[in-house]
Amino acid sequence: MWQNHFQTARARQLRQEMTPAERLLWWHLRNRRLLGLKFRRQVPIGPYIADFYCAEQRLVIETDGGGHADSAADRARDAWMRAQGLTPLRVWNTDITGNLTGALTRIAEVAGRLT
Repeated sequence: MWQNHFQTARARQLRQEMTPAERLLWWHLRNRRLLGLKFRRQVPIGPYIADFYCAEQRLVIETDGGGHADSAADRARDAWMRAQGLTPLRVWNTDITGNLTGALTRIAEVAGRLT
């Protein structure tokens, strides 16, 4: 539906090359550890690959480093996601590594509003 062979291969590669912040967040999202929600990582969605995706809530979580500050490409990506009925949420890597509780609380708050 949303993916092609190239995206599938790229998503597999990204799963093997997760950043430290992605690995840390994944540990807390996997196995329904956050609110009992099922998250998947590095999921092809349309022309993009989402860092984390909860289909049940239609929530896309993107972990961003400093290179994403005020990015036109990120704004376009978020607009495309919203047009598909998805809710994009951007979380800074520094928040994940420096304030994990705050990052998880923010994700839980957004997910809670979507139910």
